[in-house]
Amino acid sequence: MTSLITRRGLLSATAALSATSLLPRASRAAGEWRPTENVRIIVPASAGGSTDVMGRLLAAHLQTAWGQSAVVENRSGGGGTIGTAEVARSKGDGHTILVGNPGPNAIAYSIFRNLPYKPEQLIPISNMIRIPNIVCAHPSVPIKTIPELIAYIKANPDKLNYGSSGVGQSPHLTGAWWLQLTGLKMQHVPFRGAGPALQAALAGDIQILFDNLYPSLPQVLDGKLNALAVTTTERSAQAPNVPAMRETAPELAKFDVSSWFGVFYPKGTPQAAVDSLNGEIKVLLARADIQKTIATMGAVSDYGTPAQFATFIDAETAKFKTIIDKEGLKMDVN
Repeated sequence: MTSLITRRGLLSATAALSATSLLPRASRAAGEWRPTENVRIIVPASAGGSTDVMGRLLAAHLQTAWGQSAVVENRSGGGGTIGTAEVARSKGDGHTILVGNPGPNAIAYSIFRNLPYKPEQLIPISNMIRIPNIVCAHPSVPIKTIPELIAYIKANPDKLNYGSSGVGQSPHLTGAWWLQLTGLKMQHVPFRGAGPALQAALAGDIQILFDNLYPSLPQVLDGKLNALAVTTTERSAQAPNVPAMRETAPELAKFDVSSWFGVFYPKGTPQAAVDSLNGEIKVLLARADIQKTIATMGAVSDYGTPAQFATFIDAETAKFKTIIDKEGLKMDVN
């Protein structure tokens, strides 16, 4: 069985990496861009989550690579839009960096009526990692596969409900898209975060849970939930026996949803700074110690050029817009 580490253990490992990453770097090319003052890395989420972990790994690496202090600032709230808006308003001089994710950088553009920024105010630099979502069932229902779930809903309409971490979050939209593609219906039960949703699933208050891979996977390995599928095109190395959603039914052949965590600069940032940051992300993700940490998160590294990341963001934004428009979802930033 694959060994797992706790979130506390992951954060401890991150702290250790911050120290061990302070290693000599090879000499850099003359004229390569470097910051001239402290670097701010804005994480639009609370401390301890995947966005925060990746921000701190990036900060430790850049501080060594660039020779300037790189400090993570957590700016949570508004589904990630508050911190993202702060970066969008920042001066584009290479000293303010955003660690983004699907919420504020793909979903928000379609779901929020009063979003205080536009996609063109941010420059995509590179993605860093992707983590699958996972679909689980409570053991009290006779469902262990996606085909069994489809058959059960057809035979028992309106009997099952599904939970997620909240309206408009990636797990909710994963469930909504799944229902759209299969032509089925389940009642959505939103919770205020992944923790409460998981507890409801473990208690049997909801029968089906759409969640990020963590924290659900440890509950699957303990036999407390049945994993039906992961939502990326490939299986997860952390759960190799759980099929990818696209393997389970013909209508789901193009199914692909992940929680991804990438890097952005404000509009107007010089190309030399964009190239320098993109190059450091490539170096970061190639490090053996970082690859090990990423694996413990159930993630895969996903470096790309700025052009590749921009194309990916456009596709993600369009995908979620289609799902959101079909659901008729509209919200206000609080």
